[in-house]
Amino acid sequence: MDHTNAPVGLGTENIGKLLMQYAIPAIIAMTATSLYNITDSIFIGQGVGLAALSGLAITFPLMNLTAAFGTLVGIGASTLLSIRMGQKDYNTANHILGNVLVLNSIVGIGLSVAILPFLKPVLYFFRASDSTIPYAYDFMVIILSGNVITHMYFGLNAVLRSAGYPQKSMYATIFTVLINLILNPLFIFGFKWGIRGSAFATVISQVIVLGWQIYLFSDKSFFIHWKKGIYRLKKRIVIDSLSIGMAPFLMNVAGCLIVILINRQLIKHSGDIAVSAYGIVNRVAFLFVMIVIGLNQGMQPIAGYNYGAKIYSRVLSVLKQAIFFATVIMTVGALIVELFPKAVVSMFNTEEELIDIAVPGLRWVFACYPLIGFQIVVSAFFQSIGKPNKSIILSTTRQVLFLIPILLILPEHYGVTGVWASISISDFLSVILAVFLLSMEKRKLTNNNTLS
Repeated sequence: MDHTNAPVGLGTENIGKLLMQYAIPAIIAMTATSLYNITDSIFIGQGVGLAALSGLAITFPLMNLTAAFGTLVGIGASTLLSIRMGQKDYNTANHILGNVLVLNSIVGIGLSVAILPFLKPVLYFFRASDSTIPYAYDFMVIILSGNVITHMYFGLNAVLRSAGYPQKSMYATIFTVLINLILNPLFIFGFKWGIRGSAFATVISQVIVLGWQIYLFSDKSFFIHWKKGIYRLKKRIVIDSLSIGMAPFLMNVAGCLIVILINRQLIKHSGDIAVSAYGIVNRVAFLFVMIVIGLNQGMQPIAGYNYGAKIYSRVLSVLKQAIFFATVIMTVGALIVELFPKAVVSMFNTEEELIDIAVPGLRWVFACYPLIGFQIVVSAFFQSIGKPNKSIILSTTRQVLFLIPILLILPEHYGVTGVWASISISDFLSVILAVFLLSMEKRKLTNNNTLS
């Protein structure tokens, strides 16, 4: 196998330059995705109505659940790919590509078959009401029907980035967003398809870009590419990929449970309109989280490669720089929300009652954002160096051990404000835990670096 195109610069280039080279395309891609999600909600809120916006928010737990299985395979395999490349194990690296395609196909089809027959009961369990169920159902039927496409698209994009092609990974995401932005208003406003138009736009854009990704990996000059013998599932690759991907998987599953609990508490204390408010808060909050996730995606191949190559000083260097930039990003987000909350909410819908609920929600949720960037990077860092257990501890404690008990107590005393405050308090507690876990790991890496 020809390894002349292997990205050896990951172990030699300046860390700051490498982080920008890998992170900027990923950040652009994640920002584009998040902005699309926001404009999608704006199109639905303005073009279909408030009930449709609530229906879309009801689908968030199910969307989180399907994303969980996608990250289990895609993120796990792409991280394993970076580590194997650092170890110069190029044969395994090529087999990872084939295994990602097969695993994502199995998981994507399996989820659709398992959920579609029970979709309405599932949405009612997520607290859909008689007014929101038609919108939530119409949207999710189409999304779940194209679920295998979504899984393959995200899986191949993660591999593309980790194999040393961050710009092509960025192009794939941006193409998807641009096609979506063209089709969305056409289907919603032009064809009068309502919320179904938004779902069709999502699936069609992913089909088109998946075709391009498959074509890219057909190029024999690529470091890894399609070839005979790489599609048979290898036990070691499957187990290692799933163990590394378990942390983001559990984080998304926990996120699914949390959104269900939040929706239930909001409906109990303020009705469907509070769910609409949470949908807005969630979209805006995720804009900045997605930017940091883009930064993490840039950090991941650098940290993974150098950890595999045992160059621990470079591992620590990329971690420090990622934490600094994440803190800056989240602080900017907190300042924007603090200064212009009403303007942000009004983009989605101008109903006064909605604004009155969403504005304090934004301020509460963003209260810990200057600190939470640190926690998000540290969690991704443990995953990047193949230590999923610590990443799992961080992700699950934040959303399960911390947030769930607080969510069960505070809203009973403070209503909707208690829901918003619960999110911020759990974020703060998770930052303290991240400091503790990182300090232990940093000591080990420093000692190993001294010995080497």
